[in-house]
Amino acid sequence: MQFIKKTSSTRNFVGLIIKLIIASIIVLGIVFFLNKIDFPAPKKDIEKIIPNENFKIVK
Repeated sequence: MQFIKKTSSTRNFVGLIIKLIIASIIVLGIVFFLNKIDFPAPKKDIEKIIPNENFKIVK
């Protein structure tokens, strides 16, 4: 009796390529739709005064 090794490397390769293409389309779609959203800019300027005493000189 002889053992026959059945390999399906081409089918696995094609499936992997299809999955990568679908994943990249989904990621690009998410980036595209996030780019279309108009986020409002902050209206108030943030300004904080830091005293000079807090700075340390590192040599």
